[in-house]
Amino acid sequence: MLPIGVHDHLELKLQSGGIDLYCSDAEIPTDHNNLAHKAAQLYLASSGSGAGINILLEKNIPVGAGLGGGSADAAAVLLAMNQLFGNRYTIPELSGMAHMLGADVPFFLGQRPALATGIGEKIEPVEGVPQFPIVLIKPPITVSTGWVYQRLKLTRGVSRIKISSFLTRPWQLRDFMENDLESVTLDEYPLLIDIKEWLTAQGAVGTLMSGSGPTVFGIFADESRAKRAVQLAENSWERCWVMTTKTQAEPVAVF
Repeated sequence: MLPIGVHDHLELKLQSGGIDLYCSDAEIPTDHNNLAHKAAQLYLASSGSGAGINILLEKNIPVGAGLGGGSADAAAVLLAMNQLFGNRYTIPELSGMAHMLGADVPFFLGQRPALATGIGEKIEPVEGVPQFPIVLIKPPITVSTGWVYQRLKLTRGVSRIKISSFLTRPWQLRDFMENDLESVTLDEYPLLIDIKEWLTAQGAVGTLMSGSGPTVFGIFADESRAKRAVQLAENSWERCWVMTTKTQAEPVAVF
């Protein structure tokens, strides 16, 4: 799992009681159905504090994109609240809370490349991963993660891809880029195949669907090629969300 340089913005302030969440996107729930709200609720309940929290959430990561935006927000709330409350909990303790919120939330506490095993809660940091320039394209469709997993044919085979092998030749990406969930999502939404082929035609050295989709990303050899591709993508894929960024090797969030 790789953190990337696209992020939401959260502001948290202590208040006398309750949880108030305000979001820049009117379509996003601001009650207990929002992971950021759930994270705040869980932290307050665990700490036994009678205080409350006010959260302002500015969304930049598309909802339902397969990019983990909601999980990243939840992890950020846990980290920020822990600072507001005097670092009451250690990172392993916060990780236990994060796991209760979602399988991928613990990953976002570390904000660095990691191998995730189990259901995603076992996080092992990986050093030496390049900062890959990437282009992200999300078409105007929504994919249910639950729907994808219900249709996935699970196996017990051993992965042929090893982190150690990847780190010795990280730019030979076609040998290492594989997403089992593509077997479900791409079959249902062939538009994603078209996007992957388009990215390859623009010079991407590897393309893949992120998570359960529908966002597709292409990795480029350098930033200039990625920027040229995103300029073309804004015209070729007018109804899509398009972004260029890089993968992150170290934590960059500021609290």
